[in-house]
Amino acid sequence: MDKINIIKSTAVVVPVDNIDTDQIIPARFLKTTVREGFGEKLFYDWRFHADGTPVEHHPLSGQRGVILVAGNNFGCGSSREHAAWALHDAGFKAVVSSSFADIFRNNALNNCLLPVKVSEQYLENLTAELRTAPDTEVTIDLGRQTISAPKTGEESFEINGYKKECLMKGYSDIDYLLADQGSILKYEASH
Repeated sequence: MDKINIIKSTAVVVPVDNIDTDQIIPARFLKTTVREGFGEKLFYDWRFHADGTPVEHHPLSGQRGVILVAGNNFGCGSSREHAAWALHDAGFKAVVSSSFADIFRNNALNNCLLPVKVSEQYLENLTAELRTAPDTEVTIDLGRQTISAPKTGEESFEINGYKKECLMKGYSDIDYLLADQGSILKYEASH
């Protein structure tokens, strides 16, 4: 897995509330269990007309940046892990929202995608700043658990300590256990 410490990037703004996992990755594309290739299907029904031609001026057209700034209640709907796979495969490292569906948040954390939960006011201010100045760089500092932008300022966010450590070290759950294999074997030998 990739390590996440500080993410400094422009952002893609999709200011829509209640984006569900079927909008993130439509169910008809879930015919495989490998993680690669889902990025090109990300928000497919929003980015393409029924005939397959691209929707002009969609925020993801010519995507720049590795941070997605969305509306409230991101990742609701079904529990498909493919939604996190699609975002990660499309190059996103973080999603910013004022709330996340619990299952989506856990799937994201397990797939090296940082869900950054901010206050509704901060999200509103950040969205406004990015709309007026799309080249604005947003900084997410996982170690300090902060997000900042020049005009919006800085806000802290919460994250499970275990998942924070995994993201910062580039560990999956298995990697985390294997990193402490010596202690595990020592404990097992003594019992």
